[in-house]
Parts: sequence; structure tokens; C-alpha cells
Amino acid sequence: MAETMLDLALDAPALTARLVDFPSESGSEKALADAVEEALRALPHLTVDRHGNNVVARTNLGHAERVILAGHIDTVPIAGNVPSRLDENGVLWGCGTSDMKSGVAVQLRIAATVPAPNRDLTFVFYDNEEVAAHLNGLGHIADAHPDWLVGDFAVLLEPSDAQVEGGCQGTLRVLLRTTGERAHSARGWMGSNAIHAAAPILARLAAYEPRRPVIDGLEYREGLNAVAIEGGVAGNVIPDACTVTVNFRYAPDRSEEEALAHVREVFQDCGIAEFVVDDHSGAALPGLSHPAAAAFMEAVGGSAQPKFGWTDVARFSSLGVPAVNYGPGDALFAHKRDEHVAVERITHCEERLRAWLTA
Repeated sequence: MAETMLDLALDAPALTARLVDFPSESGSEKALADAVEEALRALPHLTVDRHGNNVVARTNLGHAERVILAGHIDTVPIAGNVPSRLDENGVLWGCGTSDMKSGVAVQLRIAATVPAPNRDLTFVFYDNEEVAAHLNGLGHIADAHPDWLVGDFAVLLEPSDAQVEGGCQGTLRVLLRTTGERAHSARGWMGSNAIHAAAPILARLAAYEPRRPVIDGLEYREGLNAVAIEGGVAGNVIPDACTVTVNFRYAPDRSEEEALAHVREVFQDCGIAEFVVDDHSGAALPGLSHPAAAAFMEAVGGSAQPKFGWTDVARFSSLGVPAVNYGPGDALFAHKRDEHVAVERITHCEERLRAWLTA
């Protein structure tokens, strides 16, 4: 048992290393979820619940405000970068160091060492964030136990290089299909080329001018891009089918319905035979005008930045909980073979969150 336990008396960098050395690729989080649950149940000031490989711990001190600290415990597949390694420059290397076991270590340290916070706290540790949306553990908790996620403000400790990132952009992926008629390429006039029929789609994409709206003082940058194109039968056949995959990254002032309607409008006269929504996750407003967010910003310092990628702050936003991203990792190194995090960033994030929750 001692080999699987998490020692929450370790400092946050050392605890990060321990978490990294505890493999938990998406779909294989049970052992780590067991260890997290065991460690948290040893803390008498917390009520601990579990759903699948998702663990939720809460204080119940009767405060007027409740804050959620959330993080996923899974990683992308290991790429020869476990066990962890601490170098002479104070940099910790290994799978998950940035995304996001350093953030999870900070959560665990706050859970263990702040038994009487100035706000009630909910700690959420969830699985399967790095894979398909329908597997996401936070979504499963929201569906099965929405009362566990009730709160006034949430901090998702995703990698943000110790900077506050407000909200997140939405992401919509659509498949635009064109059709034609097969023929021998030596007699191309006998057919109709579906790949050529995709030309208006590509032209529309090349000419597209994305918006840069300012929301709560943060400038978001939208983008509409082809990310794949597929077509062709053989080297001597005129193709009768082609698919262009398009990704729309949109600012949080658009609803999911508005985003979809916009993409349909952009391509409405491009000769598309079939328009298929392949994946869609909505955006989240920054929520920086909320009083809890203002107090948080004052405690952590710096200036907020827009979040261009999608994170689970959108799930909190859909539940009516304003949320921000704030974690020690650097998203530029997430998922990379040379993934790493500066120890100083881990310590800094823990100190700033502690100051906010004990002031």
C-alpha cells in the first residue's frame, strides 16, 4: 500500500514528480484515482465522494461563497518521458508535468494544508480530459451529480504559465462534402471531379477575415481553417467524392447555435452536397466581472489573458459557474516529448492560491 499512497506532506514540486511517476494515460486512471481518494479521505475537514475514476472533496464550513479548484488526472500517451527528472536549473521533466499534474499537485497541497479557508472549497479530480468529449469525467459528474459542482467561481488549473486566462473559445469541426461522377482520367470529360468541386470552399476559407472581439477587456482571435482534405479513388480515376474538414475557433460572445449558423452562412453557396457537424464544444465567457474573480485577480496579480484554446471552463460556464484557467504549466510544452515545468512556477501558483484563500 505504501507504494501507491500519495504523501500530501511533500511540497508541491515533489508531489508533482510523484504524480508524474504514477502513470495515468487516458482510460487508465483508476490507480491514481484510488490514491487521490485515499489521500483525501485521510483529511478530516473534507467530505469525499467518488464517481467512476472522478474524485470530489469539499469543505462544509458554512461560508457564503464556494470556490471550485478543478483538474484532470489523465495524460496523453507516455513517450519515453516517465519517470520524472529534475534538472540542475530547477526544471521538472516528464509526461504530465505541464498538462497538468503540476496543477493537480497544487490542488492537493491546498486541500491538505488549508483546512479553514475563507471560502468553502470544492476540489475536483477527473479523468479522460485528453480524449473524446463524451468520455470526459467532468461531464460525467455534471450529468450524474450536478450538486457536487455547485459553486460561485471555479479555477481550472490547466497550464497557463502562472497567468490568468479568462474563459475559452469554442471549437466547431464540420465535414464539407462534395460529389461528382467517376470516370477514367483519360476521358475526364465523361465524369465530374469532386475534388475540383471543393475549390469554392477553399477559396472562401482563403478569403475569410476572422473577427477579433474584445470581451471583458480581453481580445479574442477567431479562426476558420481547413484542417484536412480527403478525396481520390486511384491514379487513373476521376473522383466522385471529396471531404474538406473545417475547424472554427470562435470567441465566447457567440453561442453554439450562432457559431454553427455562421459557418453555414459562410459556405451556403459553395456547392456542398453534405454538411456534417463532426464535433462541437461551446465557448465560455471570461467571467472576470464576478466579485470572486476580482478578488482572485487581486490575489494572484498580473493581468488576465484570453484563452484561445478550449478547456473545461466551458463546462463550468454551462453550469452557471464563472471560471478561469490558472496553472503552473506552460501550454506550449503540453503533449510534447520534452514536456516540462519550472519548479518556481509550481511554488508560485500554490503561494498565490493560498494567499487568496486565507486572506
